[in-house]
Amino acid sequence: MKYLISETTEEERRLIVEKALAISLTGAESPSEDVLDLVNDYIDGRKELNEIQELVINKYKHKEDN
Repeated sequence: MKYLISETTEEERRLIVEKALAISLTGAESPSEDVLDLVNDYIDGRKELNEIQELVINKYKHKEDN
């Protein structure tokens, strides 16, 4: 499956996110508002998934360091 913004439509990205969130919510807490905002950046074509992944990882690394 293609995930890059240049290879997907907004609707395809929305479906990708919906499936991913459904899987991640199985037995877990809901994502934070910050993470959902980043996901919307992907759907709207502003950030690639690898950028979002890096931002989320760094966010939680900072929490652990404090």
